[in-house]
Amino acid sequence: MYPPELTAPMSMDLVSAGFEELKTPEQVDKALAQPGTVLCVVNSVCGCAAGAARPGVKHSLRGSKRPDKLVTVFAGVDGDAVIQARKHFLPYPPSSPAMALFKDGKLVHFLERHHIEGRTAEMIAENLGMAYEEFC
Repeated sequence: MYPPELTAPMSMDLVSAGFEELKTPEQVDKALAQPGTVLCVVNSVCGCAAGAARPGVKHSLRGSKRPDKLVTVFAGVDGDAVIQARKHFLPYPPSSPAMALFKDGKLVHFLERHHIEGRTAEMIAENLGMAYEEFC
């Protein structure tokens, strides 16, 4: 587990953009099963989360189409919630950071770490924007 004083600014980066932090498996199940579209971001302390994932996902929300609900779990912080979220991401292996778009409780789009690492925030925003156009 990472100390809260280290991760709080990283969490607030998404919370200030409208994301709800999920801390328990029950919160994860309830959020991801909602009707409509839900974007779940697995936050992380790594450099690609800071340099591309968080800026990219925030940039993706500027378009006219966007998910109905925004949620996040933090790898290395919200252990049980992350484990539960990853069950919903199957068949994809565990990945942090990661971004999962659900529609009516079904996973419809997923970005793994290898889709984020080495990409720019703009590339991630464009990828998510195309998914929003299709599913939101």
